[in-house]
Amino acid sequence: MTIAPPDRERTAERLLRTSAKHSYDPLTEIDWEAPLVEGRPFSPPHRSSLYGTALWEELGEERRIELTRHETASVASVGVWFECLLIRVLMRHIYDQDPTTKHVQYALTEIGDETRHSVMFARMIDKFGCPAYGPDRVARLLGRSVVLVLRQISGFAGALFVEEILDALQREAMADETLQPLSRQVARIHVVEEARHIRYAKQELARQWTAAGPFARAYHRLVLGGAVYLATTRLVHPGVYAAVGLDPRRARRVAARNPHYRQTLAWAAGKVVAELGGLGMIKGPGRRLWRRAGLLPQADLRGRDPLA
Repeated sequence: MTIAPPDRERTAERLLRTSAKHSYDPLTEIDWEAPLVEGRPFSPPHRSSLYGTALWEELGEERRIELTRHETASVASVGVWFECLLIRVLMRHIYDQDPTTKHVQYALTEIGDETRHSVMFARMIDKFGCPAYGPDRVARLLGRSVVLVLRQISGFAGALFVEEILDALQREAMADETLQPLSRQVARIHVVEEARHIRYAKQELARQWTAAGPFARAYHRLVLGGAVYLATTRLVHPGVYAAVGLDPRRARRVAARNPHYRQTLAWAAGKVVAELGGLGMIKGPGRRLWRRAGLLPQADLRGRDPLA
């Protein structure tokens, strides 16, 4: 078994205390019987993938709100998919470690948080009356491979990336009183609990990256680039556009080229891009995938999918 370093144990002990004080059961904290509020969007309209495009103007107010309903459901269902991948990474991380350590006990606590979050997202999707879109078939197949090659460094970096993006989007949503109350309640719970997960991932990543050699660093940069590309480009399922009466292939192309949506992605990822870039994790061949995902400066906005 691996012996946990003292600083790792101190961090885990603090996180365990915080978890005991600030953990929520979404099944009881959220009023799932309350009706949705007519006329309120489900996420900030200016964060929609089609905002600012000619298609957005064609939709009209009612269908724009409907688009935010389905986009929020799509992001939530991708969130469930990612939580499942993260749980697998965490379980593999602690498999051979001493369960009496605070580090392992906090990892198990985080796994418990993630399972509750997945149930919360699933309940929200159902309440919205939307399908669980999830990622497309290609992403699901690649996801099975990615989780096998994600090791501790790239696993924690990937977790940090997704958590920071959702944190930015949900902090904005929870403060927006014009949105559906259910959207805000879900965002609030997720933001509070993910703050602990972000701290855990940051400290563990920094510790392991410092000790990694050049070959390991090159490996994790490439794997992380693939994970980031999958997570970012599959947030909005094409079926979302069909649900509001749009041609999904055309709408997906428009969204991929939409500078407003690319700005939203770059804004949401700005903090974590700076953090991971500062560590030297966005270099080499993997950097191209970050750029194609719209998270780095690029020469064109054609939105081609190198994995298509």
